[in-house]
Amino acid sequence: MAKVKMYTTQVCPYCIRAKLLLKQRGVAEIDEVRVDLHPAERQTMVQITGRRTVPQIFIGETHVGGCDDLISLDQRGGLMPLLTSAA
Repeated sequence: MAKVKMYTTQVCPYCIRAKLLLKQRGVAEIDEVRVDLHPAERQTMVQITGRRTVPQIFIGETHVGGCDDLISLDQRGGLMPLLTSAA
């Protein structure tokens, strides 16, 4: 399974939904970066992604985007191949 990194905050319902979907698809561990606890990480996230909202999800080196992007990728059948090919 590919390494998954996610920029999150504690109370974000989209972050919770994205983590749930990833766990349902077999992701056992998510490298979670809490931007509410570490504001400098939010600046890093914005520099890397060009986005200010959370979650921002990376699978391997691929920036998937936010929760809606992750769900859309899954519905198109692209999530599992990405999770397994980036391993």
